[in-house]
Amino acid sequence: MSTGTASRYIGLMSGTSLDGVDGVICEFSQDRPHRVTAFASLDFPASLRAELLALNTPGDNELHRAALAANALSRVYAQVVQALLSQGGLARADIRAIGAHGQTVRHRPGAFDGTGYTLQLQNPALLAERTGIEVVADFRSRDVAAGGQGAPLVPAFHLDWFGGSGRDIALLNLGGIGNLSLLPAGGGASGFDCGPANALLDHWCQRHTGRNYDADGAWGAGGRIVPALLESLLQEPFFSQPAPKSTGRDLFNPGWLDARLGSFMDAAPVDVQATLAALTVQAAAQALLGAAPGTQALYVCGGGTLNGALMQGLAQALPGIEVASTEALGLPPQQVEAAAFAWLARRCVERLPGNLPAATGAAGPRVLGAIYPA
Repeated sequence: MSTGTASRYIGLMSGTSLDGVDGVICEFSQDRPHRVTAFASLDFPASLRAELLALNTPGDNELHRAALAANALSRVYAQVVQALLSQGGLARADIRAIGAHGQTVRHRPGAFDGTGYTLQLQNPALLAERTGIEVVADFRSRDVAAGGQGAPLVPAFHLDWFGGSGRDIALLNLGGIGNLSLLPAGGGASGFDCGPANALLDHWCQRHTGRNYDADGAWGAGGRIVPALLESLLQEPFFSQPAPKSTGRDLFNPGWLDARLGSFMDAAPVDVQATLAALTVQAAAQALLGAAPGTQALYVCGGGTLNGALMQGLAQALPGIEVASTEALGLPPQQVEAAAFAWLARRCVERLPGNLPAATGAAGPRVLGAIYPA
């Protein structure tokens, strides 16, 4: 590819898993293929992770704390940008713009007043100052203003990057929350959030083992699924709601889980972990089979791909459907969402729509994002 005809964008993603920041440099070319040329990841400092998690629920002095957390997050973003530039041997002038998602702390589209809101903490102005690169941020609010969910935004990216396979395929992102993108062989795309993923698994693991996550799902794999508990969890009305729909920690949080444990409080913690893994698998599998029963292959991305128990569970729950990570499509699973926000930044800079109304429910295509010049 000639770099003279390509534009470079950085994408930064910190998701509901609250584990840290993933960043990529993407080269986009009119004559394809697009490609990722650098990847960097940085864990959150423990204090920042704890504060971002706390800000997901109402608390004292929220405005002050949120502003400082946004500053701290933007400094981490700037560190990732510097790591990417160093890895790629690039100067800031080589990057057209940074697409920075921010950290979702509340997501209530359509609620309260008919419009609702979605809130991603960050300080894009500070990021522009720290990096000297144009920043595109606030991708979700315009879709919400147009009557949409503001999520998921990745189906439009998945269609552009992975579409045209000639098969009915789907992509499943297993971050803190799971979301599906459906790419039929005939073209087009749709998608929706399908339920919890790492948010509940990580919480339960941390509560009972002191570790931030269950590496490879090994702890949960040593437990037994509690069928009655799984059935109870699957009764959550969100699972039967029609698309478009989205969710987050506003629903699937420790309070939601504790309220549903009820008579199962005597279950061994490891068995609850096994059941939560089964919930993630069953919610995704049932959603996929209900929306696109002819799917031939499911490609998984996000941190959940590192959980062998989840990947094995999906393969067992979807017989006859190929289940693999997006590595099989040429993009490593930890890079997919960051690449999506590089793509969305480019769409904003070029004044092109970034949402997919079939996925979000918005009134129509909209240019997403707010620009903070270098």
